[in-house]
Amino acid sequence: MPSTAILQEVQRLYGVSDRLDSLAGQHSLVSEALLIISGSVRNTATLLEVLVATKMLPLTGFDPAN
Repeated sequence: MPSTAILQEVQRLYGVSDRLDSLAGQHSLVSEALLIISGSVRNTATLLEVLVATKMLPLTGFDPAN
């Protein structure tokens, strides 16, 4: 089902955002840029999640909270 595949990518994007946040804390020289990029990735993930929720069929067996 395409919506499940998209939501799996959404979860991966959230993970990327979390890892970038973590790296920002470790690298002060580029922390601001990493935080900006992390926020953009998280916003993209959220938009994809909303797109699936509003435009695609309801999912069974997928919990977006995971």
